[in-house]
Amino acid sequence: MTNLPDFLLEPVIRAALMEDLSPMGDVTTRAVVPATTRYEARVNAREEGVVSGMQVAALAFRLVDPALAVTTHVADGHPCGKGQCLMTISGSAASILMGERVALNFAGRMTGIASLTASFVAQTRGTKTRITCTRKTTPGLRLIEKTAVAHGGGSNHRFGLSDAILIKDNHIAAAGGIRAVLEAAKAARSHMMRVELEVDSLDQLEQALSIGGADVILLDNMDTPTLRAAVALTKGRVVLEASGNMRLDRIAEVAATGVDYISSGALTHSARTFDLGLDF
Repeated sequence: MTNLPDFLLEPVIRAALMEDLSPMGDVTTRAVVPATTRYEARVNAREEGVVSGMQVAALAFRLVDPALAVTTHVADGHPCGKGQCLMTISGSAASILMGERVALNFAGRMTGIASLTASFVAQTRGTKTRITCTRKTTPGLRLIEKTAVAHGGGSNHRFGLSDAILIKDNHIAAAGGIRAVLEAAKAARSHMMRVELEVDSLDQLEQALSIGGADVILLDNMDTPTLRAAVALTKGRVVLEASGNMRLDRIAEVAATGVDYISSGALTHSARTFDLGLDF
């Protein structure tokens, strides 16, 4: 995956640095580390995984001190082994210490997401199914977390409410039924806007297929036999996304049903922070 432009990421990283350093900066480092001290530090992986957040970590250090020399040794989206050096930072020891926690917070969070995503993706080998994330992200960190999903080999679902028309059960209830929401969506959509409809039964799926207007059908909380029946019923007429209760130990059997996508909020809301360390 090609890295995003730095200027898109900078506001999030700058806000994190402000949170950590305001209002008086790093009083500990200022008190005990001479301003002229120079050092080289290494960011080391303490376990195996798939790397993400190196671009973000490098930006954090450079925002603290543009004179720091930052070298990435394992690029975002690539695997790493336990003990492997992912990045070196050379220059002012004080500057490295000021950026350390923010850089590691982002990189640990992102590498955890990428590594979990990669484990989901591995369960789909030999099938056409792709793994995708959801909008269940940390407020303010959606761009960061969805980037990490992509680094892990996953796909990005919509980034926000304005990306696509996604009609869920509460929309159907509020609007008066599947026919009402699909007809309203067809009237409102532009030629560039896709429509996805959530269904929770084969009866709803049949109704949606007969009415038309949905580009994607979200099969919500269906067991594996029902998912298999939905694929057979659809016959490739629309894209199918399986969602709800998509645990890692279930991914292989769901992918084998022939659905196009499996979406999981766990990729972002339940990923464990990856163990990284910064060592002088």
